[in-house]
Amino acid sequence: MSAFTLRDATTGDIPAITRIYEEAVLHGTATYELTPPDEAEMAARMTATLRQDYPYFVACDAEGAVIGYAYAGPFRARPAYRWTVEDSIYLAPEAKGRGVGTALLRRLLDAAQDKGFRQMIAVIGGADNAPSIKVHAKLGFTHIGVFEGSGFKFGRWIDTVFMQYALNGGKATLPDEAVYPGTLT
Repeated sequence: MSAFTLRDATTGDIPAITRIYEEAVLHGTATYELTPPDEAEMAARMTATLRQDYPYFVACDAEGAVIGYAYAGPFRARPAYRWTVEDSIYLAPEAKGRGVGTALLRRLLDAAQDKGFRQMIAVIGGADNAPSIKVHAKLGFTHIGVFEGSGFKFGRWIDTVFMQYALNGGKATLPDEAVYPGTLT
């Protein structure tokens, strides 16, 4: 495995993040976007994610170049979902198969656990996206369903795979009212 490091993402990483995401939009099914957003839009998305105190990380190669990124964000906007996050992981082509995705997901799980979340949901574009399904399963996510024919990209219908990971006891315990006042209603 080639050397790489993980660190918190910053707005200075936006050009590399934008390039990585553009590759995913144009050549993959991990995202159902059809037109790659520009750097300004990617910066706005990052700022919104960080402003809400969600974790956001990058992986860098031995020379310091960003080769992947991952973040957690809200699964759904409704308040009752506030304890559930959705993970997103994108890798540069040269980072695939090197353990970068696994390391980013592990770091994301730890950060979401530390922030008190109770569930992490993986929404995986493409039932044939074996690498993403495999890394999630490897780290303990369970398969919870398939939304068949949910996206249309590259001239074909694409299924969406849902996987779930329980954090902080999942549904077996209540959130800590002392840490998160007013959240148990």
